[in-house]
Amino acid sequence: MSFLFRLLLVVATGIFAMPAFAQQELLTDPEIYEKNHYAKRCDVVQFGGRFLDRIDINNDGLKDAVTNSSEIVCDGVRGPDCSVEGCPFNFYLQVKEGGYFMIATAQMYSYDFIKRFGNMVFVLKMHPRYCEREEGQEPCAMTVRVRGTKFLTISKK
Repeated sequence: MSFLFRLLLVVATGIFAMPAFAQQELLTDPEIYEKNHYAKRCDVVQFGGRFLDRIDINNDGLKDAVTNSSEIVCDGVRGPDCSVEGCPFNFYLQVKEGGYFMIATAQMYSYDFIKRFGNMVFVLKMHPRYCEREEGQEPCAMTVRVRGTKFLTISKK
């Protein structure tokens, strides 16, 4: 291989690896992080009471965070990133060393965090296509549990 081609591969690898690294950056607080993001994006921004939930989503004793973009009003538009498939919800885990990192983003309508068989689980209300149904049919109810840093799907209805 030529020197120039190898150099190009090294540079390309670095460029494509950066977004993955940036996603794992520890945040001091996801609420501040997301509010700053929307403050830069919008001239006038408001956050509703259900914008942020602090709950222990992976049963490690630490309060994690879930943000709900349907609770954002950006320049007079409620849920600026919402679509017919719902709104983005971001899930952040808190680590013992301090800080948070995002483990998932889901486009959905809403969620319930409930106890089933002794375990806390999410019931995600999502677009019907996630349960192989056509638009206009009953929304999909996907039950998931967070183990460590992964979402595990238990059932879809």
